[in-house]
Amino acid sequence: MTKEIIYTLRSPYRENLDVTAFRFGKGRKAAAIVGALRGNEIQQMYVCSQLIRELKKLEEKGQISLDMEITVIPCVNYYSMNIGKRFWTMDNTDINRMFPGYDMGETTQRIADGVFSYLQGYEYGIQLASFYQPGNFLAHVKMMETGFTDKELMKLFGMEYGIVREPRPYDTTTLNYNWQVWETKAFSVYASATGSIDKRSAGIAMEAILRFLYNTGVITRKIRSGYLTEIIPEANIAQIHSDAAGIFVSSVSIGDHVNENDVIGKITDPLDGETISLIRTNFSGIVYFEYNASLINENTVCFKIIRE
Repeated sequence: MTKEIIYTLRSPYRENLDVTAFRFGKGRKAAAIVGALRGNEIQQMYVCSQLIRELKKLEEKGQISLDMEITVIPCVNYYSMNIGKRFWTMDNTDINRMFPGYDMGETTQRIADGVFSYLQGYEYGIQLASFYQPGNFLAHVKMMETGFTDKELMKLFGMEYGIVREPRPYDTTTLNYNWQVWETKAFSVYASATGSIDKRSAGIAMEAILRFLYNTGVITRKIRSGYLTEIIPEANIAQIHSDAAGIFVSSVSIGDHVNENDVIGKITDPLDGETISLIRTNFSGIVYFEYNASLINENTVCFKIIRE
């Protein structure tokens, strides 16, 4: 294993921001894995840290294929992480909306440029991504439909679902999108939690990444088989919104099957405890996302369902 600083940002008030990469094997740029680009992506950094431990063992046993190089960047934005902010500390901008970056631009543009310059040229790119909404979600793999997409490759992760997303205008400045434009086959792996560590889903995500590396010939240690991945368009995922504000109580968990007209949650008055609203489904399917904050505003997405 080689540990190196790939980008440094000097600061007059804090220690330098040193973005660190861990490299395994040697030769062709086979796969790059990127963790936390945002300050609340604790789970994403944790998955990368566990992946680094596993890759160290594989390298010691000679189980990384000849002429193959793997890079893992566990965390980019730890400046924000250590003060509990999601976005950049000074101007609240999002590094994952600044790619491919600009070395003479704003701070987050320069960070994105430094990271992206290092990441160019890899055959496969895997980002440990997170949702912007507070909640739990099914572990899955996702690709953007950029015109450079081979959706069948998602099956090599062996995750239960592979989701294809039609990019919106703001997606064109994300790492995933720009990786694909620069001819890297890019995937986003979601590991259920964001601001806390969920060891079970972290293990699922790490095993899926290792399974992908084995199935593409990057590592030689066989990983146990996963799911026969069901590939679905993101348009097949329906959102359920709250129709009141109050205390939110869910009646289901991610992965549960629900039927049309089932009660899957309720909202109660925060002062007298009376039920204000019962949240029902309009269709049958699998719970893909569950809002998990205690208080909810009106018209907030509280569930997402993969429709049958």
